[in-house]
Amino acid sequence: MSNTDKDRVVIFDTTLRDGEQSPGATMSHEEKLEIAGLLDDMGVDIIEAGFPIASEGDFRAVSEIAKNARDSVICGLARANFGDIDRCWEAVKHAKKPRIHTFIGTSELHRAIPNLTMDEMAVRIHDTVSHARNLCDNVQWSPMDATRTEEDYLCRVVEIAIKAGATTINIPDTVGYTAPTESADLIRMLVNNVPGADEIIFATHCHNDLGMATANSLAAVEGGARQIECTINGLGERAGNTALEEVVMALKVRGDIMPYRTGIDTTKIMNISRRVAAVSGFAVQFNKAIVGKNAFAHESGIHQDGMLKNSETFEIMRPEDVGLTETNIVMGKHSGRAALRSKLENLGFELGDNQLKDVFVRFKELADRKKEIFDDDLVALMNTASDPESERLKLTSLCVVCGTDGPQEAVMRMLVDGVEKSTTATGDGPVDATFNAVKALFAHEARLQLYQVHAVTEGTDAQATVSVRLEEEGRTVTGQSADTDTVVASAKAYISALNRLLMRREQTDVGYDTKGVSYKDVS
Repeated sequence: MSNTDKDRVVIFDTTLRDGEQSPGATMSHEEKLEIAGLLDDMGVDIIEAGFPIASEGDFRAVSEIAKNARDSVICGLARANFGDIDRCWEAVKHAKKPRIHTFIGTSELHRAIPNLTMDEMAVRIHDTVSHARNLCDNVQWSPMDATRTEEDYLCRVVEIAIKAGATTINIPDTVGYTAPTESADLIRMLVNNVPGADEIIFATHCHNDLGMATANSLAAVEGGARQIECTINGLGERAGNTALEEVVMALKVRGDIMPYRTGIDTTKIMNISRRVAAVSGFAVQFNKAIVGKNAFAHESGIHQDGMLKNSETFEIMRPEDVGLTETNIVMGKHSGRAALRSKLENLGFELGDNQLKDVFVRFKELADRKKEIFDDDLVALMNTASDPESERLKLTSLCVVCGTDGPQEAVMRMLVDGVEKSTTATGDGPVDATFNAVKALFAHEARLQLYQVHAVTEGTDAQATVSVRLEEEGRTVTGQSADTDTVVASAKAYISALNRLLMRREQTDVGYDTKGVSYKDVS
């Protein structure tokens, strides 16, 4: 990195690769393209779009993202073999700015997996990085489990990768084991001891198993790293990855002690956080830093008094800095399309005329049932939008009978491939009865992995957002829906997940979604 860029921190987002590895966080092809577009629009420097060798579906997504990218570098992941690297290049070569990211586990534990000696692994690293560089000028190399790799050997293989043509060296804390002081010291040691280190960029990739991913990433920057690998909402394997919103806002707010800058438009953070939460089915915890529902809420009397007098007494950043608009109860059943479009644009949603027409109909239906429409209600409405053409299953009516004694009963009508069917089912509670009714109308072997409910706003007429995760033969899908009736929202979320499962089945039938290779815990 040149001296003029020494204070610039590159943001490498891996939501579509490492984030999607979270069990149940699988996104559809269209959702991946949408999230990639939002990342590009907010100024993310590098988007790791996927792992092209993993499946035909992943390859198609990476290739399409590469073709559509405007400003971001588009990166694909590849293991340390020629087949992976060639497949990765085929996917990313369409980008204006492509990158190949190849990796291999270098710690003693990880060297045992391919059963390679230190010398054999060194040769593999040289050959595969050289091969990648012959295809692409922008090559990133990662020694997986770097933080548990012997320092002498880590220096040796990093030097080999640099000499073979790597332009970025990523140092992953694959299992979230390290601590901030160690993170800074490790980068500093490599910068000071490896020949050619001043010619490349060092990156940091931290997992949050001990709750230190953000701290470790910022410490690595202090040690000399100039690329942070992160995900939206901290999505990722196990306890997740470094959260993009946390490191970006930490650098922005605490520039007095961390004089580094990024190219992120922080006003777009809240919108993309909401979209990733919606499409992944992973709700953001209320007290999550930066993007949590309570991040800018003040209930304590002392806090409220201070906020009224001077917001800086208890807020270190402004809500609008991250794209959070003040909630106003201004929408209702008398609001028109122009007002709805304007409000949604303020919330970060841009709609075409056909989209607005569909959303307006559902908005009016909601307004008939709910007197006051909050911003969060509109966000929930947008996040549960569906494509009628891809829906083979559709709920038409549901009546649940609840009593204090005996099982609950659900009477349901549902369209199955355009044919209306009806049934009555019982269960241990209204939701169980409803799900049993769905199973009776559409037989399937999918296993329920997650059922999650949270209120969108306050009050007895609040919408409930329900997330349902299903698994069938290695395929995991998530459905989400919102409604003022929790049981109806549950039924719609369950049916939404089944529709997505059917789409995944169809993609498999035409070769677009094979199980592919295993890539758990890569980098």
